[in-house]
Amino acid sequence: MKPRPERSYPRLAAAVVALLLAGCGGGSGATPASRSASAPSAPVRPTPRLTDPRPCPDATGFTCATLRVPLDRTGRGPGALALRVATAGPVDAPRTLVYLTGGPGQPGVPFGPRVRARLRSLLGVYRLVVLDQRGTGRGALKCPRLQRETGTSDLTVPSRAAVADCARRLGARRGFFSTADTVDDLEDLRRALGARKLALDGVSYGTFVAERYAIAHPRRVDRLVLDSVVPAAGLTGLEDDGMRRTAQVLPRSAADLAAVVRRDGDGPELFDTVVALSVGAPSFPGVAASLRRARAGDRAPLRRLVRGVHAAQAAPTELFSAGLHAATLCADLRAPWGRADAPMRSRPPAVKRAAARVDPGPFDRATVAGNGLIRLCELWPVTRRRAVSESRPPGTLPPVPALLLAGDRDLSTPIAWPREQLAHTPGGRLLVARAAGHSVQSRAREARVSRAVIAFLRDR
Repeated sequence: MKPRPERSYPRLAAAVVALLLAGCGGGSGATPASRSASAPSAPVRPTPRLTDPRPCPDATGFTCATLRVPLDRTGRGPGALALRVATAGPVDAPRTLVYLTGGPGQPGVPFGPRVRARLRSLLGVYRLVVLDQRGTGRGALKCPRLQRETGTSDLTVPSRAAVADCARRLGARRGFFSTADTVDDLEDLRRALGARKLALDGVSYGTFVAERYAIAHPRRVDRLVLDSVVPAAGLTGLEDDGMRRTAQVLPRSAADLAAVVRRDGDGPELFDTVVALSVGAPSFPGVAASLRRARAGDRAPLRRLVRGVHAAQAAPTELFSAGLHAATLCADLRAPWGRADAPMRSRPPAVKRAAARVDPGPFDRATVAGNGLIRLCELWPVTRRRAVSESRPPGTLPPVPALLLAGDRDLSTPIAWPREQLAHTPGGRLLVARAAGHSVQSRAREARVSRAVIAFLRDR
């Protein structure tokens, strides 16, 4: 739907909010974060089990159960987490498919029915599994102020007070929600399911979890569907790839955008807006006219558009945890200042130096240094981080079949990212959906996308 200019932005917000929730995330840029056999060994634990099976009240056709996992995966601290897992299809199906949602911060169970509908022709072949990853869903990390300010966005600039409040609320627990921890949870899930191998279908941040699992457990992966790809080698958080891609996705508006950013200094806010639209409304309704009028001096339409899109990114904690989002990104990010435990004072100068080395046109370097992701983690307190050791080169996947999906209008996980990952995916091929944005499986209009996914998953 293409709304009329100027007066339709509240309706635009209402229209895209569900879409943003259906495939939020991307730009999670993280370092390799999985343990190998050389890491310190944890105490031997009993075989993981799925307990208390029952029908899922919010996922018709699924059976819900609980998987208990340690809070501290090093084994040095007490506590456990109860992860909700939902399954559909025959228990004795010959293959198992785990669908991994995005964010980080998004639960999996509520989205099970729509995934099942897309893959219903495979339910005789696969047992379908969705889960609420640690820190999401009913066990979501709660940071009310940060939730209000940023919602589902990677790129909304948070206030210093909101970041500090979130870190204080989470306390020492914030160190137990890295991608490495989720990868270990996924291996416990495989064992609890009794599956020899897992097929993994990940969207946005879910692709990163799938990739890191494949690197950590190469013999346990059947195949990978990577939709809206975050490269396994990680990203810096500078987001300059998406900024440059904006000029190709919006070629007629690039000059207007550059002029407005240069004059008004509102690059981070405008980048957040166009990225959000590439997720929920990749036809970018209202953008060209608003930028043209803003360049001519009438800023009101652009301001209404920005407000409407920001409103569409609001979400309750149970559907997207901003606290988990912060804890995971800032544990994993391959930031200009280095490790997550780098001193706070070293971070702003490192960001400034890194921003000076990139060309983000039509945005400026102030947008690079001030985007919401890098600002969030620049303000995030020093956090302990698990050691990384791996045998294969960073970002290189094992030679298992992999289908990479990308939307040519996606600015959240721009086309440079799947192309980068394809070069490090020996068993991979890339399908680019035309006129599509983020979360290709759920949003692309081309029938060839769904056909390709079904054929790929059905293939032995």
